[in-house]
Amino acid sequence: MENSRRKFIKQSAVFAAATYAGTMGMSAKSYGRIIGANDRVRVGVVGFSDRFKDTLLPCFLNHNKELNFDIVGLSDLWNYRRDLGIAHLKEKFGHYIKACRNNDELYATKDLDAVIISTADFQHALHTIEAVKANCDAYVEKPFAETMDDAKAAFKAVKASKQIVQIGSQRRSGENYINAAKFIQDGKFGPITAVDLVWNVNQPGRWRRPDLVAKLKEEDIDWKRFLLNRPNEAFDPRKYLEYRLFWPYSSGMPGQWMSHQIDTVHWFTNLKHPRSVVANGGIYTWKDGRRNWDSMVAVFDYGQPDTTDGFQVTFTSRMQNSVGDVGEVYYSNGGELNLITNKVSPKGGLREKEAAAMGLKANLLPEFDLSKSEIKAATGANMGGDGLTSGHMRNWMECVRSRKTPNAPVEAGYSHSIANIMTNAAVRTGAKAVFDEGRQEVIANGKVFKY
Repeated sequence: MENSRRKFIKQSAVFAAATYAGTMGMSAKSYGRIIGANDRVRVGVVGFSDRFKDTLLPCFLNHNKELNFDIVGLSDLWNYRRDLGIAHLKEKFGHYIKACRNNDELYATKDLDAVIISTADFQHALHTIEAVKANCDAYVEKPFAETMDDAKAAFKAVKASKQIVQIGSQRRSGENYINAAKFIQDGKFGPITAVDLVWNVNQPGRWRRPDLVAKLKEEDIDWKRFLLNRPNEAFDPRKYLEYRLFWPYSSGMPGQWMSHQIDTVHWFTNLKHPRSVVANGGIYTWKDGRRNWDSMVAVFDYGQPDTTDGFQVTFTSRMQNSVGDVGEVYYSNGGELNLITNKVSPKGGLREKEAAAMGLKANLLPEFDLSKSEIKAATGANMGGDGLTSGHMRNWMECVRSRKTPNAPVEAGYSHSIANIMTNAAVRTGAKAVFDEGRQEVIANGKVFKY
């Protein structure tokens, strides 16, 4: 039975790819490249990061045998991590893995079909451009971009290609989030009145790598290649390894955490970006030389342009007390949609007594379980990793074969990048940030925000 199921999956994938090749007028050679040499998709790794090792790779291993994917090469600028990565991958796959000092060497690999990108935040967009120009599909960690110049360049490159790009916004592959999107988009929730996004931790070591920092020497990496298009700075091992603490290599909380949650707002509402953002916060507890805040609140105005209709979104995050944990709660006049409990309920909705005072009727939502139809096959974590990312990785792998649009296409990454950059602009300038639709630029204090 299992062999028959796998045969059906393989035949379906081949048929879908053949159909796509026919409709796009592709040659036999380009068709062969889509499905990989000998029906095997050959994947390269761009950056042996903790995120890749501890989550993306286990999630890849959940599905690679069934879908016939393999890892054949790894690129990392630091020889120490490169050697660790090669050894780790050889252990997992049982065969030779090509060690590459940089991405040029990786893309010189014969018949490379796809890459998994989990490098520093500011590098994601530029590494995506490299991938699609090398005719490789890509799974790209978020945030997609930290500046509008990078976001626009990467979006243009992806849209000009025929490559499958999945942004690492794994909530888009979670059944509870899919059910929430449908519930709201079907009109069952009513107009959104507010959204609370929360991401609180109490982890002094979050984003810190002191042991690794002590190991890194300038002669062991290509510092200029690491900087890419960022302003030149003297070598600093903390900025290489603890980049999430240092702008302009990362925006910190907005790029790392908020980008996940604000993406659900865009997805559920079909809005592309906020109308405006203001933010406040600071470095209150972890005074360790970082540039990025350890506590913040951002307030967003969402809605259609040039209208008074809309709703407010708040993102609150702190790194010195974990009360509130992580979650998203949506509110309407009739109740709440809670993605912490995965329940829709009438909590906070308009009750009969309060409605009657103004000659109105009660407006209370029915109870609804957002997790009731969870698809186990898409998220089963037999090798590790979390269920959301496992399902998201599988979706990308299936789309590499079928050439269908993945759950988090480049448009999703572009939109969360706008919100992320607007928030960072508000953080850095203290001004209200807005988005100029015509120029596709973030504006703060009347100026285009860059760094």
